[in-house]
Amino acid sequence: MKEKLIIFDTTMRDGEQSPGASMTKDEKLRIARQLERMRVDVIEAGFPASSPGDFDAVHTVAGALKDSTVCALARANDRDISRAAEAIKPAGRRRIHTFIATSPIHMEKKLRMTPDQVFTEAVNAVRFARKFTDDVEFSPEDAGRSEVDFLCRVLEAVIREGARTVNIPDTVGYTMPEQFGSLIRILRERVPNSDKVVWSVHCHNDLGLAVANSLAAVMNGARQVECTVNGLGERAGNASLEEIVMAVRTRQDVFPCDTRLDATQIVPASRLVSGITGFPVQPNKAIVGANAFAHEAGIHQDGVLKSRETYEIMRAEDVGWTTNKLVLGKLSGRNAFKQRLKELAALYESTRSWREPMQAAFADLDERYKVEREVIAATKAALLEWAATHRELAGAVRDGGTVNVEGLLQAVLETRELVRKLRAL
Repeated sequence: MKEKLIIFDTTMRDGEQSPGASMTKDEKLRIARQLERMRVDVIEAGFPASSPGDFDAVHTVAGALKDSTVCALARANDRDISRAAEAIKPAGRRRIHTFIATSPIHMEKKLRMTPDQVFTEAVNAVRFARKFTDDVEFSPEDAGRSEVDFLCRVLEAVIREGARTVNIPDTVGYTMPEQFGSLIRILRERVPNSDKVVWSVHCHNDLGLAVANSLAAVMNGARQVECTVNGLGERAGNASLEEIVMAVRTRQDVFPCDTRLDATQIVPASRLVSGITGFPVQPNKAIVGANAFAHEAGIHQDGVLKSRETYEIMRAEDVGWTTNKLVLGKLSGRNAFKQRLKELAALYESTRSWREPMQAAFADLDERYKVEREVIAATKAALLEWAATHRELAGAVRDGGTVNVEGLLQAVLETRELVRKLRAL
């Protein structure tokens, strides 16, 4: 039996950190419900300590979801962890995700702490979080640039304190797939009790390697991937949920695990997130782009018509599209053109029984459109009359600062008549 790969979605937390991608409470709730419909295992709803609004959003999501685990992010301090615990309290399944940076540059330049101080903070944070829930996740921020010996020391300690999930972030997208996969393998081999926790990864896309790094980690024992819908996230984004899920599912000959996601909900989720954030999905985006299952080249179209597997390694319907597309263009071949003619002929024949009623409805629609055109013409005339009235009004209040009462009164009367005409339309 295949091992389970846990999908941890952070669209509403890390995804929201994309400049311009902020979400309201209601928008987060809509996304959360779609993610649960898709059967996402863990949903990171936000960072409660960051603002009262985010606290409220996380609290609302926690009360609305039934099946998915609701997670809240917290820095390694008591205040953040307390706020996270309070925010997720209504959830049936809840997790606190606490973190602190472990790379030399972060400890020195950002935290201004020694490694020993960071170690103590990490241990205390996990110990405190365990007072609120058994499901605690710990992340050593910027693990990809951290010293392995120090990572092993910190991770051993937080596992001993009760962390159930250990997440290894490539915070700045710096590592290469082979390097990152090797890091996961080394940590699992060197850290005592590594078999008692779920190993997770959180990869950024600064060099376009977030998905590749995540999959390399899975091949080396990671069993949770943190990702976002459409790859949304800070800077160049996070690992794309849809690409992770479909890579693992399509290559079951390679991966020793699989997810429980309902992949037919991927495209609806992508459209929802794109609509809420205002971030369009590029047409050639894998899985969810408009061209992901479209073919225009004649050679490709001919192959797809004979057997879809010649140029499609997965079915469009399996990820939520209605079907694939054969686009007619200058590169299209004869077979695609003939296929389109057949489809049009079949469509024409299928309308035989309701063709006459449809023609009658079209005639009625055309008649209504004529009426609409008359209304538009009348409106234009009224607007022109309004413009002329305002010119007269401007002239009525001139003449060295004195008021031409008769001219002003006439302008007002004409304006009232204009309003009457507009209402009559």
